[in-house]
Amino acid sequence: MAALYEGYTLCGRVSGQSLSDSGIQGIEVERDNDHVIVTDSSRSVTLYMVSDQKPLSTWTVKQGQTFTCPAVYNSQTKEYVAVSDSKVIRIWKEEDMLLDKVFKSTVSSDIWRVHSIPGGEPVVLFKKGAMRLLDSLLTAPQQPIEEVISQDETICKCYFLPRCNHTFVVPEPIVDVCFFSDFLCIWNTNFQTLQAGKEMAGQIYGQLWRYSNKLFIPHGKMLSVIPYECPKSCLSSALGKLRQAKTEGITFISPLHSNESILTNVKVCVNFLVQTAPLEEVQKEVEELLSHADSQDLQFSVGHLASALVSRSLANPSFYTSDILVQLVRTQFLCHSVCPDLLLLALERKDYFLCQLCLQFFPDIPEAMTCACLKAFISMPDADAEKVTLEPDSISFMEALIAREHGEASVQNGFSSSDDKDCSDALEGDGKARISAASEGICPVELHKAALLNEVLQTAYSDTFLLPHLKDLSSRQIILFLQYLHYLYLRYCQDASLSKPDVRSPSLTQIMDWICLLLDAHFTVLVMTPEARGLLMSLHIFVKSQVKLVSELGKIEASFQELDKMKVKRDVAQYSIEIIELL
Repeated sequence: MAALYEGYTLCGRVSGQSLSDSGIQGIEVERDNDHVIVTDSSRSVTLYMVSDQKPLSTWTVKQGQTFTCPAVYNSQTKEYVAVSDSKVIRIWKEEDMLLDKVFKSTVSSDIWRVHSIPGGEPVVLFKKGAMRLLDSLLTAPQQPIEEVISQDETICKCYFLPRCNHTFVVPEPIVDVCFFSDFLCIWNTNFQTLQAGKEMAGQIYGQLWRYSNKLFIPHGKMLSVIPYECPKSCLSSALGKLRQAKTEGITFISPLHSNESILTNVKVCVNFLVQTAPLEEVQKEVEELLSHADSQDLQFSVGHLASALVSRSLANPSFYTSDILVQLVRTQFLCHSVCPDLLLLALERKDYFLCQLCLQFFPDIPEAMTCACLKAFISMPDADAEKVTLEPDSISFMEALIAREHGEASVQNGFSSSDDKDCSDALEGDGKARISAASEGICPVELHKAALLNEVLQTAYSDTFLLPHLKDLSSRQIILFLQYLHYLYLRYCQDASLSKPDVRSPSLTQIMDWICLLLDAHFTVLVMTPEARGLLMSLHIFVKSQVKLVSELGKIEASFQELDKMKVKRDVAQYSIEIIELL
């Protein structure tokens, strides 16, 4: 029997020109079913990785120009093809940033659609019904285009069928589609039965795309991905009269094992949550469901439970179920797009343990929420931070980091105490004190606060979308965060064993990436702030020492390459001493 599963948000929706316009022109699959190209109805084309719900690249045309048909992917040339202003064909590769500098060609007639053919050359369909292969069209862009359909006919839908070698032109329907339905349904046309239904938040615009086992549907202010299943059906399954399976030798722990019972219990539990059930009853109901349901059932129910709990907690300040929400997050069947208000609720209630778990388990946290968490953590008073309960492993890592001795004054990864002394002599006042404190291995933030900041460092992000939100942080917050990153960098340079694969901790690369991001976002402010002078000077010394280290490594690499090229002229005994001269 067909089924619609719990969906997730791929991206926000650009507002259309009218209430019935979703703002999305089309969605096309790219190199595989996990990559899709979304073309909005204005100026942008965005490449998304569906499993991560993250944009990989975005391309935009100039103000006043618009894309007039969905962009497609040419699998033969690994290029993208789109049409702007009906007649301008643009072709570019993923590494191209500006569409003004890519290949453009203007044709003589308006284009309706470009069809991408798997393993073949794209096909261009003109508004008057004529077709051309893309390469043949580009060889003579101004070639005359014949009119296949009459003046009073327009193309409403077009489908490319490779086996038939035809493009079917469907006349525009007389009856309009209802754009205000809020349900997505799967209907069995053979037996005329409703197989599955799902209520969608906000207005549905009558658009739907399918790739692999996923449905892409714009509704409300978002574009959602809904996994679905449509197995071959029989009359008994379509009518809900499933054959009774033999149960000899099978022991049922609870009637909750049947799918029907699971769904019933989910509905009962949700009713408890959205109404006025006491906290104890809610907790008992959820724990019973979690203890008896299998993973497939949990995947369906956890999102509903979390959303209901969060909605009630936001509406009723006296109701908050921290323990239950922690249990639901630990199932790893939740993500930010399934329950987007969960992390907001945790920040509002100052439930930093739940925030930590969300940062650990949610792969799709938006950059705005990452910065909101960073701002909340960095602004937390040390007295409050000491009372926070966090994951023991994260606390143990920071305790071990702080407890380690500074080590000897030898060169570590190209940095020596003499470099630090040169920097310290150049500074006065707070700057010199700050460098001295960093050199002595003193953590500038409280231990629990540091553990929370480590979770932020390990959260996935995109530079393009993170930088604007980092600019909202104050100079004091930026300086404190940079001091902590500087401290981490010092400790990692002194002891490379601190970063271990079996311990959840930020890597040296992540630390350096965040330092670069903060400097990019606030460099002018930091240069003008006297309190930041010492920190910037110290970072400058570190960069200088690292450049020197890389330069020396480059010289060694050249020597090893020469050794590798040398051929052994004679056999060498097992024990021998050789003198090799490098010219």
